[in-house]
Amino acid sequence: MDPAAAPTPLPRLVLWRGDGCHLCDDARVLVTLLIAERAAAALPIPALVERRIADDPAVERELFEQIPVLEFDGRRLPLAIRAGSIRAFLAEVLDGWGVAEDREPLNGRDRVGGRGRVDGWGS
Repeated sequence: MDPAAAPTPLPRLVLWRGDGCHLCDDARVLVTLLIAERAAAALPIPALVERRIADDPAVERELFEQIPVLEFDGRRLPLAIRAGSIRAFLAEVLDGWGVAEDREPLNGRDRVGGRGRVDGWGS
């Protein structure tokens, strides 16, 4: 296989969490199940990495009230606690990965879905 034709490896999927955060524990379980679901469907899957917000004071200030937060390639899903929102986020950031190279990455304030969740509040 031509090395130039090799697919670009996916960035890691980061789960930002807090110490003693039961919602973060629940999010880890959901994300793990949804990644397994994607793998069974032969869809792209990233490696999941957990990071503590307490390890970075700037991140802790920014994300403290939003954890658990999923982050992939600069895009974030705050309050990642619902399977539907997480599934939609994974589909948006992973399906077609590398196809739309000219897309603009979201910055720290703009979130998928415009209101902090992929499919709106309460879904």
